[in-house]
Amino acid sequence: MLSLGPTTKVFLRPGATDLRLGYEGLTQLARTQLTPELLGGRVFAFCNQSRTRLKLLTHDGTGWWLCSKRLDAGTLTWPTTGPADPLTAVQLWALVAGLEVSGWKKHWRR
Repeated sequence: MLSLGPTTKVFLRPGATDLRLGYEGLTQLARTQLTPELLGGRVFAFCNQSRTRLKLLTHDGTGWWLCSKRLDAGTLTWPTTGPADPLTAVQLWALVAGLEVSGWKKHWRR
């Protein structure tokens, strides 16, 4: 089971990512573009071009988890450029729930 604690760092890759990549491809993107340290309380988040799909990659000590979500309606608020500053687990769940992380307001289009 995937659980995120208060010390978990979440790294968002800004812009669009080709989500057809599997474990190896997303791990390589996380290592080269986000942080070289992949293990130990880190989650890496990727979003597609249309901002309707999300993938999370993490390592739990025994192996890799790759979780995905497809929105039924609307789009995610996702940064297009800029450095990948770590978020907290609460900010990640707010983003997944459709809130804008910077202003905490509902952003999904209907």
